[in-house]
Formats: sequence, C-alpha cells, structure tokens
Amino acid sequence: MAAREPKAIENPKTCLVLRGGNCSQIVQDALNDLYSMHQPHAKKFSKKNHIHPFEDATSLEFFSEKNDASMLLFGSSQKKRPHAITLVRTFGYKLLDMLELHLDPETFRAMSQFKNKKFSIGLRPMLLFAGTAFESPVANEYTLAKSFLTDFFKGEPADKIDVEGLQYIVSFAVEESSSNGEVEAAKPQIHMRVYLIRTRRSGQRLPRVEVDEIGPRMDFRVGRMRVPDEAMLKEAMKTPRGLEERAKKNISTDTIGDKLGRIHIGKQDLGTMQTRKMKGLKRSRLDDEEVGVEDVAEEEAAKRSKQ
Repeated sequence: MAAREPKAIENPKTCLVLRGGNCSQIVQDALNDLYSMHQPHAKKFSKKNHIHPFEDATSLEFFSEKNDASMLLFGSSQKKRPHAITLVRTFGYKLLDMLELHLDPETFRAMSQFKNKKFSIGLRPMLLFAGTAFESPVANEYTLAKSFLTDFFKGEPADKIDVEGLQYIVSFAVEESSSNGEVEAAKPQIHMRVYLIRTRRSGQRLPRVEVDEIGPRMDFRVGRMRVPDEAMLKEAMKTPRGLEERAKKNISTDTIGDKLGRIHIGKQDLGTMQTRKMKGLKRSRLDDEEVGVEDVAEEEAAKRSKQ
C-alpha cells in the first residue's frame, strides 16, 4: 500500500497487455511486440477475457488496481471491428480515456520478420510525430493518439541522457489531405515505423547517421474514442507543490531567447552630482553658500542706498 501512495514524482507507468474472447493472431503478434518494447514496465495476461471496454470498463478498472497498472492494451477482433487494439488510461484506478486503433493486416510486419540487430531492453526511444493532424489546436483522435503513444514510449524520467543510449527511433506519420483541398472521406492512417540508429565515419567531426528498419511495422486506422472527464482530467494534470518552477520577478525573455532584467534603484538627488569639469564652470561663492536670487537682489539694493 505504501508503494501505491501518491508521490511527487510518480514511478514509470506500468502497462497491462490482455486480449478479449475473440482475438486474431495478427493482433496477438502486435501485442507481443508492443509488450516487448515496453519492458521492463509491462505485464501480460495469456488467458482470454470477455470484456467490451466501451460498454463496460469495470473489469479493466479491476485489473488496473490489482496489477497497479495505469495503462492497458486490449486486443480484440470482431466482424464489425476486426483487428482492434484499444489503448486505455486510468487515474486512481478509474477509467480516464480510451482510444481504439484498427490494425491493417496486409501491411503489418512483426519484429521477428526483420532479420537484423535489435535495441536493448529498457532504453528510451526518440519519438517523431509527422503530420499536421497531430498538431491540431482542436482535440481529436490524432491528438489523443499522440498523447497515448507518448505516454506509452516515454519510459522512466531522466534529467540527463547519454547519447550512446539513443539507439532507436519510433516514427508516427499521418498522411495529409488530398491535393484539391477537400478532406478525404476516410480518415488517414497512422503509420508506425521503428528504426535502429547507426553512426558511421564521415571523415568530419560529426558522424554520418543511418537508420535501419527493425520492426514492428504497423498501420492504424482510428476508431472509437472516449475523451476524459474535465474534472478528472484537471485532477490528473495537477502539479504537486514544490515541483513547479517559480516565476522570477523582473526577468523576461525576448523573441531571440536572450534574458532581459529590470533593475530598481532608489530615487537619485541630481543636485548633489559632481558636474564641475573646468574652472570656467566653477560655481560662485554665493552658490556654494546656497544663497537665493532674492537675497542677492536685496544686498545689491542695500549697497546702492548707502552710496
């Protein structure tokens, strides 16, 4: 129970992989590859589970609490929705949001079908999201997919990363709309590709970088989704005290990125400033004695009366 208590910096998210009563072999192979890519923070069920996530998610919430898993991958295959992989997130072991992705069986290639070197377990990948659909200002299926996939592949938090540990990259690309400006009837697919990074000698200071596809190769078509409740999402996105960076007063950053500071000083008395630089600008004796103009006029009038 102490390990499951809320922390200022949470542990890496554990992902639970399970399948429904009907699940095609293609979906099972895809789940196995995703399970291996999420190691060591992943658990997998081998038995069938007759669950319909969008109809009743109580079983998923039960499995989430029992296994302390905040992410779930549920694979199923039906006549109406074949080769479906449902991504589920929970907060406080309660359902937060869901997204259904339909795998294309014709273009799917498992990791075992690529006969080349693989990456080491536990390394964090670099993520690439290509396509304007991921950057939409209005929340949709693609922005939700980007949030899910980032949570799934981000791994353990780290302040510093060794360059040698960046061994592979996961790319997600979405096709753009048609050239005539009209939106296509079918929503564009999400193309997932995984590449191993290799550095070669280039004869210069920087090495030449090459990439080799290592799998898995998956093409997804977005399906149903369930957006999070506003109150629950606000609670889930709350930052604990002490972690947020305090805004520094009187310091700003311009468009170039340079820091600008504002300095406050006390009120200056300009009358005491040293301004004499030469004998011609030297003040008279009356100025040194701080005698006013009226006093000087009275003295001159008195001298004239005596004469």
